[in-house]
Amino acid sequence: MNRSLLYIEDDRDIAQWVSSFLQERGYSVVWLRSGERAIESAKDCSLAILDVMLPGLDGFTVGQRLKKACPGLPILLLTARTSIDDKLEGLQFADDYLTKPFHPDELAARIEVLRRRFSVSSPEPAILQHLKVYEEENRVVNIESGEEVMLTGKQFQIFKYLLRHQGRVMTKEQIYEAVWGESYIEGDKTLMVHIRYLREKLENDPAAPTVIETVRGLGYRVRS
Repeated sequence: MNRSLLYIEDDRDIAQWVSSFLQERGYSVVWLRSGERAIESAKDCSLAILDVMLPGLDGFTVGQRLKKACPGLPILLLTARTSIDDKLEGLQFADDYLTKPFHPDELAARIEVLRRRFSVSSPEPAILQHLKVYEEENRVVNIESGEEVMLTGKQFQIFKYLLRHQGRVMTKEQIYEAVWGESYIEGDKTLMVHIRYLREKLENDPAAPTVIETVRGLGYRVRS
């Protein structure tokens, strides 16, 4: 499923905080400071997060126009207003409602619920040894225990990158640049630490990994 989110928020500090958090969760965020280009920007997104207090057109007006133009797009409304009248007005077009201040984990949970509700279909999970990987949901399940493996956003991004290049040896430079979006600095231990934690969660025996292999002098590989 498309993981691009439209986020309309005029407060730069809040927008940067929320955007960074969602990007850590594997989302791509299209941030607008007003609703002027909302309909155009929403066409490539799977969900809209909309603040009520906006310059120019208020969030209620933007949301109503957005829902009319893109009826299949779920809208999550964010607002500091708590009156029942405001909530009822918002729910005339919004699919969910979150009151400020909110915890980012609750925001992420509500986004996932809405995306699942509006999803037409989900691709089949990938099976890798004792693991079942739901790539679009950022979810990994241990088939043997039936339990979900709880990965951080960065851990899942690393694992997903290796999985998408299954069977190929990917260098530290390739992995780091793909996941962090920055050039790898020789000697940086960040990736190595993440790989170690990943193995502790994914491998039956982290001391003898079979899911994420180290190819000495080259990099890492998820064997096909």
